[in-house]
Amino acid sequence: MSKRIVILGGGESGVGAAILAKQKGYDVFVSDQSSLKDNYRNDLVQAGIEFEEGQQDETRILSANEVMKSPGIPEKNELVKKIRARGIEIISEIELAYRFKGESKIIAITGSNGKTTTTALTYHICKKAGLDCALVGNIGYSFARQVAEDPKPLYVAEISSFQLDDIKTFRPDIAILTNITEDHLDRYDYNFENYIRSKFRIAMNQQSTDYFIYCADDEVTMKYINEQNIHSNQLPISMKTELSKGAFIKDGDMYVRTGEEFTSMSVYDFALKGKHNQYNTMAACVAGSTMDIRKEKIREAVQDFQGLEHRMEPVATIRGVEFINDSKATNVNSTWYALESMTKPTILILGGVDKGNDYSLIEELVKEKVKAIICLGVDNRKIHEAFGNIVSTIVNTDNAIDAVQASFHFSDKGDVVLLSPACASFDLFKNYEDRGNQFKKAVKEL
Repeated sequence: MSKRIVILGGGESGVGAAILAKQKGYDVFVSDQSSLKDNYRNDLVQAGIEFEEGQQDETRILSANEVMKSPGIPEKNELVKKIRARGIEIISEIELAYRFKGESKIIAITGSNGKTTTTALTYHICKKAGLDCALVGNIGYSFARQVAEDPKPLYVAEISSFQLDDIKTFRPDIAILTNITEDHLDRYDYNFENYIRSKFRIAMNQQSTDYFIYCADDEVTMKYINEQNIHSNQLPISMKTELSKGAFIKDGDMYVRTGEEFTSMSVYDFALKGKHNQYNTMAACVAGSTMDIRKEKIREAVQDFQGLEHRMEPVATIRGVEFINDSKATNVNSTWYALESMTKPTILILGGVDKGNDYSLIEELVKEKVKAIICLGVDNRKIHEAFGNIVSTIVNTDNAIDAVQASFHFSDKGDVVLLSPACASFDLFKNYEDRGNQFKKAVKEL
């Protein structure tokens, strides 16, 4: 009798998992309580996979041997509680993909900030070195879909804490934890420790032949690392301390050491600017170095890496006003990094769905650099409360065109308009990409 797997959620990870499970002989059923996007519905029909949308057949779901739930579905969901109560195993899509990856290696990257950039740069380094690899997880295809449709000897995967919550055996050969800051607390019962434990799960199955790269300057990571039972080779990165292994930056030079070999290069050669990106670059270089990639290749890759869309992306300069799209900043820390790298007077576009934000983190930077705040969200009260006494101009808008026009109105030649919302985008947009694209379109129409 084939194993019955029910997949909750018909997005990229759900459909990817369904395709892989079907290919491996499972009896698959996909259930999504809202409607599916056309491309995902077509994928399921083509693969001959049964699905339901806009409803959920509880009896059928609760008769599964195993349930894969999409990362967007929280534990407090009523159906998830019922599945748990039945003792049915819940796994994440990366766990399913891991089962069928064969001999392939995995570099997995998680963290509150910088994970997308670090993942993209690590992938770029591997490609530069001629490795046959795929970029999966939160960027690109889901890990499961890649394993099903185009398996590779190496996967570079961006992984969220939600995906780590439901792993059992998932074990990356190289794990990177960029940092841990308060994010997604709404999903972790507003208990920061629950979220911290989630992040460290990336290393929980690692063995002595694996590598764990982390930031030794990150207070939260350092406070909790000794409580974790980590068996892999630890390779820290730092800007404050000279380390005997891992990587550090001193007097404008980065030094990387993972084995006997030692590599150094000037941070002025990094394509990615800003202090936070020096951490991301160090982490990616350490990962590349453990893969025995030649240092010339690592150096080349770091120098010619093109940044990501929606991450500190220059859009245009109009009448001396520079517009920057940092729509990917969905938490306060991301916005902190963006503001930290600003050198001109800034008009900041903030707002969206607040995940329990603490705006006091950016108070000093706002005082120092921001001349006006344009709110782009349905409910902006918290932003007014946080900055009403610091910034004299705070304006509410509820669409990208108005936000761009208002910010242009309050700007002078030599200013920067920065979209770095510190919030999720679901109140007014489909996702952060949609928000960034609408912003860019509005700027170009000025």
